[in-house]
Amino acid sequence: MAFMKSEDVITGKQARAFATINGQVEELFYAKSIEATIEKTKTDVPILGRMNVAKKSTGWSGSGTLTVYYVTSLFRSLMLKYIKTGKDFYFDLQITNEDTTSSIGKQTTVLKNCNLDSVIIASFDASSDDAIEEELPFTFEDADILDKFK
Repeated sequence: MAFMKSEDVITGKQARAFATINGQVEELFYAKSIEATIEKTKTDVPILGRMNVAKKSTGWSGSGTLTVYYVTSLFRSLMLKYIKTGKDFYFDLQITNEDTTSSIGKQTTVLKNCNLDSVIIASFDASSDDAIEEELPFTFEDADILDKFK
């Protein structure tokens, strides 16, 4: 009987993330978390003689949220360029999960043609001792896994 080893659980603290924007690679050292999801689009398929409605997959959509510490103007600047010129921007996100104590290796995922839904243009909270963060919701159009866990 096989068992998972506790040291093979991956900690997110050793992850790395990069954004490629207009050919420039930006290390996201100020990122706190990211979660990206692929969701299938399904259509109802009623079938004669069945009481349930079957489903057929007809497409998919990708969306996610990148949470960063409020220490960069990069995404605000890109959004301002969009609202002033109408020229939208797309970028790729590369995320590597690798825990040096784990024997399962690393996983590197690339989210392609990411597009931000919204940014916080200005923020402060004088009543908090916590660092200011911002959530950047986005969509993406394609994804690849460059490195897979063993």
